[in-house]
Amino acid sequence: MAELVSHVLAFSAWAIIEEKYGKELINLSKKKPCGQTELNTLKRSLDTFKQQIDNVGQGHIQLAQTLREEAKKMEDFREKQKLHRKKIELIMEAIHKNRNLQYKKTMEAKRLYEQRCRDKDEAEQAVHRNANMVTQKQQEKLFLKLAQTKSALEDSDRSYQQSVTTLEKIREEWQKEHIKACEFFETQECERINYFRNALWLHVNQLSQDCVQNDEKYENIRKSLEMCSIEKDIDFFVNLRKTGSLAPAPVVYENYYNTQRNPAPVRSPAPAPISRRGPLPTPTSTPGEPDYTTIDGYSLIHH
Repeated sequence: MAELVSHVLAFSAWAIIEEKYGKELINLSKKKPCGQTELNTLKRSLDTFKQQIDNVGQGHIQLAQTLREEAKKMEDFREKQKLHRKKIELIMEAIHKNRNLQYKKTMEAKRLYEQRCRDKDEAEQAVHRNANMVTQKQQEKLFLKLAQTKSALEDSDRSYQQSVTTLEKIREEWQKEHIKACEFFETQECERINYFRNALWLHVNQLSQDCVQNDEKYENIRKSLEMCSIEKDIDFFVNLRKTGSLAPAPVVYENYYNTQRNPAPVRSPAPAPISRRGPLPTPTSTPGEPDYTTIDGYSLIHH
Protein backbone atom coordinates (compact mmCIF):
# COMPACT_ATOMS: atom_id res chain seq x y z
CA MET A 1 0.00 0.00 0.00
CA ALA A 2 2.86 2.39 0.76
CA GLU A 3 4.20 1.89 -2.76
CA LEU A 4 0.83 2.83 -4.26
CA VAL A 5 0.73 6.00 -2.15
CA SER A 6 4.12 7.00 -3.50
CA HIS A 7 2.90 6.35 -7.06
CA VAL A 8 -0.13 8.58 -6.48
CA LEU A 9 2.15 11.34 -5.21
CA ALA A 10 4.43 10.87 -8.22
CA PHE A 11 1.52 11.26 -10.67
CA SER A 12 0.32 14.36 -8.80
CA ALA A 13 3.80 15.89 -8.90
CA TRP A 14 4.06 15.00 -12.59
CA ALA A 15 0.76 16.83 -13.21
CA ILE A 16 2.06 19.94 -11.44
CA ILE A 17 5.20 19.95 -13.60
CA GLU A 18 3.23 19.50 -16.83
CA GLU A 19 0.78 22.25 -15.90
CA LYS A 20 3.54 24.68 -14.94
CA TYR A 21 5.43 23.98 -18.17
CA GLY A 22 2.26 24.37 -20.25
CA LYS A 23 1.40 27.72 -18.63
CA GLU A 24 4.94 29.00 -19.16
CA LEU A 25 4.75 28.11 -22.86
CA ILE A 26 1.37 29.85 -23.20
CA ASN A 27 2.72 32.96 -21.44
CA LEU A 28 5.72 32.90 -23.77
CA SER A 29 3.49 32.74 -26.84
CA LYS A 30 1.44 35.72 -25.65
CA LYS A 31 4.33 38.08 -24.99
CA LYS A 32 3.85 41.11 -27.25
CA PRO A 33 7.51 41.95 -27.98
CA CYS A 34 7.90 38.64 -29.82
CA GLY A 35 7.56 39.59 -33.52
CA GLN A 36 5.65 42.80 -32.81
CA THR A 37 7.83 44.93 -35.10
CA GLU A 38 8.27 42.35 -37.85
CA LEU A 39 6.57 42.64 -41.24
CA ASN A 40 5.19 40.48 -44.01
CA THR A 41 6.39 36.86 -44.29
CA LEU A 42 8.57 36.88 -41.16
CA LYS A 43 5.64 38.26 -39.15
CA ARG A 44 3.39 35.47 -40.45
CA SER A 45 6.06 32.92 -39.50
CA LEU A 46 6.35 34.33 -36.00
CA ASP A 47 2.55 34.38 -35.64
CA THR A 48 2.52 30.71 -36.63
CA PHE A 49 5.33 30.05 -34.16
CA LYS A 50 3.41 31.69 -31.29
CA GLN A 51 0.18 29.88 -32.18
CA GLN A 52 1.86 26.48 -32.32
CA ILE A 53 3.75 27.08 -29.06
CA ASP A 54 0.41 28.01 -27.49
CA ASN A 55 -1.01 24.71 -28.83
CA VAL A 56 1.93 22.80 -27.33
CA GLY A 57 1.33 24.50 -24.00
CA GLN A 58 -2.38 23.63 -24.12
CA GLY A 59 -1.41 20.02 -24.79
CA HIS A 60 0.75 19.94 -21.63
CA ILE A 61 -2.09 21.42 -19.57
CA GLN A 62 -4.46 18.75 -20.91
CA LEU A 63 -1.88 16.11 -20.02
CA ALA A 64 -1.69 17.55 -16.49
CA GLN A 65 -5.45 17.21 -16.14
CA THR A 66 -5.30 13.61 -17.38
CA LEU A 67 -2.57 12.84 -14.84
CA ARG A 68 -4.67 14.31 -12.04
CA GLU A 69 -7.63 12.16 -13.08
CA GLU A 70 -5.40 9.09 -13.17
CA ALA A 71 -4.01 9.95 -9.71
CA LYS A 72 -7.61 10.17 -8.43
CA LYS A 73 -8.44 6.76 -9.96
CA MET A 74 -5.29 5.33 -8.43
CA GLU A 75 -6.23 6.74 -5.03
CA ASP A 76 -9.72 5.19 -5.32
CA PHE A 77 -8.14 1.87 -6.28
CA ARG A 78 -5.83 2.09 -3.26
CA GLU A 79 -8.71 2.87 -0.90
CA LYS A 80 -10.72 -0.06 -2.26
CA GLN A 81 -7.80 -2.43 -1.72
CA LYS A 82 -7.19 -0.95 1.73
CA LEU A 83 -10.83 -1.62 2.73
CA HIS A 84 -10.68 -5.25 1.60
CA ARG A 85 -7.30 -5.70 3.21
CA LYS A 86 -8.62 -4.33 6.51
CA LYS A 87 -11.39 -6.93 6.62
CA ILE A 88 -8.91 -9.78 6.21
CA GLU A 89 -6.59 -8.24 8.77
CA LEU A 90 -9.40 -8.03 11.34
CA ILE A 91 -10.28 -11.70 10.80
CA MET A 92 -6.63 -12.73 11.13
CA GLU A 93 -6.18 -10.54 14.20
CA ALA A 94 -9.16 -12.18 15.94
CA ILE A 95 -8.01 -15.72 15.08
CA HIS A 96 -4.45 -14.94 16.10
CA LYS A 97 -5.65 -13.52 19.44
CA ASN A 98 -7.81 -16.59 20.04
CA ARG A 99 -4.91 -18.89 19.19
CA ASN A 100 -2.59 -17.09 21.59
CA LEU A 101 -5.19 -17.19 24.34
CA GLN A 102 -5.78 -20.93 23.88
CA TYR A 103 -2.04 -21.53 23.78
CA LYS A 104 -1.67 -19.83 27.16
CA LYS A 105 -4.55 -21.93 28.56
CA THR A 106 -2.94 -25.09 27.20
CA MET A 107 0.43 -24.23 28.74
CA GLU A 108 -1.29 -23.54 32.07
CA ALA A 109 -3.14 -26.89 31.81
CA LYS A 110 0.18 -28.59 31.05
CA ARG A 111 1.85 -26.95 34.05
CA LEU A 112 -1.01 -28.06 36.32
CA TYR A 113 -0.93 -31.59 34.85
CA GLU A 114 2.82 -31.89 35.46
CA GLN A 115 2.36 -30.60 39.01
CA ARG A 116 -0.35 -33.20 39.64
CA CYS A 117 1.99 -35.90 38.32
CA ARG A 118 4.66 -34.80 40.78
CA ASP A 119 2.09 -34.72 43.59
CA LYS A 120 0.97 -38.30 42.78
CA ASP A 121 4.57 -39.52 42.60
CA GLU A 122 5.34 -37.93 45.96
CA ALA A 123 2.22 -39.50 47.49
CA GLU A 124 3.20 -42.95 46.20
CA GLN A 125 6.73 -42.55 47.49
CA ALA A 126 5.36 -41.52 50.89
CA VAL A 127 3.20 -44.65 51.05
CA HIS A 128 6.16 -46.87 50.17
CA ARG A 129 8.52 -45.16 52.58
CA ASN A 130 6.14 -45.34 55.52
CA ALA A 131 4.55 -48.72 54.86
CA ASN A 132 5.97 -50.31 58.05
CA MET A 133 6.72 -47.20 60.05
CA VAL A 134 3.38 -45.59 60.71
CA THR A 135 0.15 -46.50 62.40
CA GLN A 136 -2.93 -47.78 60.65
CA LYS A 137 -4.60 -44.41 60.89
CA GLN A 138 -1.57 -42.65 59.37
CA GLN A 139 -1.48 -45.21 56.55
CA GLU A 140 -5.13 -44.50 55.82
CA LYS A 141 -4.28 -40.79 55.54
CA LEU A 142 -1.41 -41.56 53.16
CA PHE A 143 -3.63 -43.75 50.99
CA LEU A 144 -6.37 -41.11 51.03
CA LYS A 145 -3.90 -38.48 49.92
CA LEU A 146 -2.64 -40.81 47.18
CA ALA A 147 -6.18 -41.37 45.98
CA GLN A 148 -6.82 -37.61 45.95
CA THR A 149 -3.67 -36.94 43.97
CA LYS A 150 -4.60 -39.66 41.47
CA SER A 151 -8.07 -38.16 41.06
CA ALA A 152 -6.60 -34.66 40.65
CA LEU A 153 -4.11 -36.05 38.14
CA GLU A 154 -6.88 -37.64 36.09
CA ASP A 155 -8.84 -34.36 36.08
CA SER A 156 -5.80 -32.32 35.07
CA ASP A 157 -4.88 -34.90 32.43
CA ARG A 158 -8.34 -34.66 30.83
CA SER A 159 -8.23 -30.89 31.01
CA TYR A 160 -4.77 -30.85 29.46
CA GLN A 161 -5.81 -33.19 26.63
CA GLN A 162 -8.94 -31.14 25.96
CA SER A 163 -6.87 -27.95 25.83
CA VAL A 164 -4.44 -29.54 23.38
CA THR A 165 -7.35 -30.74 21.22
CA THR A 166 -8.97 -27.31 21.26
CA LEU A 167 -5.65 -25.63 20.50
CA GLU A 168 -5.11 -27.94 17.53
CA LYS A 169 -8.54 -27.09 16.12
CA ILE A 170 -7.83 -23.39 16.53
CA ARG A 171 -4.37 -23.84 15.01
CA GLU A 172 -5.86 -25.62 11.99
CA GLU A 173 -8.42 -22.85 11.56
CA TRP A 174 -5.70 -20.24 11.98
CA GLN A 175 -3.52 -21.96 9.43
CA LYS A 176 -6.41 -22.24 6.96
CA GLU A 177 -7.28 -18.55 7.36
CA HIS A 178 -3.61 -17.63 7.19
CA ILE A 179 -3.26 -19.41 3.85
CA LYS A 180 -6.41 -17.71 2.56
CA ALA A 181 -5.10 -14.33 3.74
CA CYS A 182 -1.73 -14.89 2.05
CA GLU A 183 -3.46 -15.87 -1.19
CA PHE A 184 -5.70 -12.79 -0.94
CA PHE A 185 -2.75 -10.47 -0.32
CA GLU A 186 -0.85 -12.05 -3.19
CA THR A 187 -3.84 -11.48 -5.49
CA GLN A 188 -4.07 -7.89 -4.29
CA GLU A 189 -0.39 -7.32 -4.99
CA CYS A 190 -0.72 -8.77 -8.48
CA GLU A 191 -3.68 -6.47 -9.12
CA ARG A 192 -1.76 -3.49 -7.78
CA ILE A 193 1.31 -4.15 -9.91
CA ASN A 194 -0.83 -4.81 -12.97
CA TYR A 195 -2.89 -1.66 -12.40
CA PHE A 196 0.12 0.61 -12.00
CA ARG A 197 1.98 -1.05 -14.88
CA ASN A 198 -0.97 -0.53 -17.24
CA ALA A 199 -1.52 3.04 -16.05
CA LEU A 200 2.11 3.94 -16.60
CA TRP A 201 2.13 2.14 -19.97
CA LEU A 202 -0.91 4.12 -21.16
CA HIS A 203 0.58 7.42 -20.08
CA VAL A 204 3.92 6.68 -21.72
CA ASN A 205 1.99 5.93 -24.92
CA GLN A 206 0.18 9.22 -24.47
CA LEU A 207 3.52 11.00 -24.07
CA SER A 208 4.70 9.40 -27.31
CA GLN A 209 1.51 10.53 -29.03
CA ASP A 210 1.97 14.04 -27.65
CA CYS A 211 5.53 14.05 -29.02
CA VAL A 212 4.20 13.12 -32.46
CA GLN A 213 1.53 15.82 -32.26
CA ASN A 214 4.08 18.37 -31.04
CA ASP A 215 6.37 17.48 -33.92
CA GLU A 216 3.45 18.13 -36.31
CA LYS A 217 3.07 21.57 -34.70
CA TYR A 218 6.80 22.20 -35.08
CA GLU A 219 6.56 21.06 -38.71
CA ASN A 220 3.92 23.75 -39.27
CA ILE A 221 6.44 26.26 -37.92
CA ARG A 222 9.13 24.92 -40.25
CA LYS A 223 6.78 25.12 -43.24
CA SER A 224 5.93 28.70 -42.31
CA LEU A 225 9.62 29.52 -42.09
CA GLU A 226 10.15 27.99 -45.53
CA MET A 227 7.64 30.52 -46.86
CA CYS A 228 9.60 33.35 -45.26
CA SER A 229 11.33 35.38 -48.02
CA ILE A 230 14.06 37.87 -47.17
CA GLU A 231 13.71 39.61 -50.55
CA LYS A 232 9.93 39.96 -50.20
CA ASP A 233 10.22 41.34 -46.69
CA ILE A 234 12.80 43.93 -47.80
CA ASP A 235 10.63 44.97 -50.77
CA PHE A 236 7.57 45.15 -48.53
CA PHE A 237 9.38 47.39 -46.05
CA VAL A 238 10.67 49.68 -48.84
CA ASN A 239 7.24 50.01 -50.44
CA LEU A 240 5.64 50.64 -47.04
CA ARG A 241 8.11 53.26 -45.88
CA LYS A 242 9.31 54.87 -49.14
CA THR A 243 8.96 58.68 -49.60
CA GLY A 244 9.45 58.79 -53.36
CA SER A 245 11.59 57.55 -56.23
CA LEU A 246 13.94 60.58 -56.32
CA ALA A 247 16.50 61.62 -53.77
CA PRO A 248 16.20 65.14 -52.29
CA ALA A 249 17.88 67.82 -54.45
CA PRO A 250 21.29 68.99 -53.20
CA VAL A 251 21.54 72.40 -51.57
CA VAL A 252 23.76 74.63 -53.82
CA TYR A 253 25.70 77.73 -52.97
CA GLU A 254 23.97 80.98 -53.94
CA ASN A 255 25.98 84.21 -54.07
CA TYR A 256 23.95 87.06 -52.71
CA TYR A 257 25.21 89.64 -55.18
CA ASN A 258 24.85 87.41 -58.17
CA THR A 259 21.33 86.77 -57.13
CA GLN A 260 20.66 90.54 -57.03
CA ARG A 261 22.05 91.07 -60.53
CA ASN A 262 20.45 87.98 -61.98
CA PRO A 263 17.09 87.50 -60.31
CA ALA A 264 16.36 84.39 -62.36
CA PRO A 265 16.44 81.40 -60.04
CA VAL A 266 19.24 78.98 -60.43
CA ARG A 267 17.98 75.53 -61.05
CA SER A 268 19.70 72.70 -59.34
CA PRO A 269 20.63 69.78 -61.50
CA ALA A 270 18.01 67.07 -61.47
CA PRO A 271 19.04 64.19 -59.18
CA ALA A 272 19.56 60.87 -60.78
CA PRO A 273 16.97 58.17 -59.91
CA ILE A 274 18.03 55.81 -57.18
CA SER A 275 18.53 52.34 -58.51
CA ARG A 276 17.86 49.23 -56.45
CA ARG A 277 20.78 47.14 -55.42
CA GLY A 278 21.33 43.64 -56.66
CA PRO A 279 20.12 40.43 -54.95
CA LEU A 280 20.99 39.96 -51.30
CA PRO A 281 24.08 37.85 -50.61
CA THR A 282 23.77 34.43 -49.04
CA PRO A 283 24.74 34.62 -45.36
CA THR A 284 28.14 33.08 -44.69
CA SER A 285 29.81 32.08 -41.49
CA THR A 286 33.18 33.25 -40.31
CA PRO A 287 35.70 30.67 -39.06
CA GLY A 288 34.72 29.40 -35.64
CA GLU A 289 31.01 30.25 -36.00
CA PRO A 290 28.26 27.62 -36.53
CA ASP A 291 27.01 27.01 -40.06
CA TYR A 292 23.40 27.95 -40.79
CA THR A 293 21.23 26.25 -43.39
CA THR A 294 19.72 28.32 -46.19
CA ILE A 295 16.12 29.49 -45.98
CA ASP A 296 14.98 26.63 -48.24
CA GLY A 297 16.28 24.07 -45.74
CA TYR A 298 15.18 23.38 -42.25
CA SER A 299 16.29 25.55 -39.40
CA LEU A 300 19.17 23.61 -37.88
CA ILE A 301 22.65 24.71 -36.91
CA HIS A 302 25.49 22.44 -37.98
CA HIS A 303 28.53 22.56 -35.73
